[in-house]
Amino acid sequence: MLEVNEYFDGQVKSIALTNADGPLTMGVMAVGEYEFSTSKDEEMTVVSGTLQVLLPGDPALRSFHKGQSFNVPANSVFQVKVEEETAYLCRYSDQ
Repeated sequence: MLEVNEYFDGQVKSIALTNADGPLTMGVMAVGEYEFSTSKDEEMTVVSGTLQVLLPGDPALRSFHKGQSFNVPANSVFQVKVEEETAYLCRYSDQ
């Protein structure tokens, strides 16, 4: 069954599902700055647009464009700056 999630007063929305690839979410982010926490390892892929991301342990924001991915370890916090509406795919694992 699909699960719809909404965060930051509707500025970030996603649809969650689990299929043969495992648990994942597909979502969109409006222009803004956001802080997310993780409970599982995440691989995030930019589907459309650009995300500027401050990953745990990184000294500065890094830009990820359409087709690029980054990983976030479980039980951590990361920050995202969005300068244009952006779509993403996030895959979760317990590794």
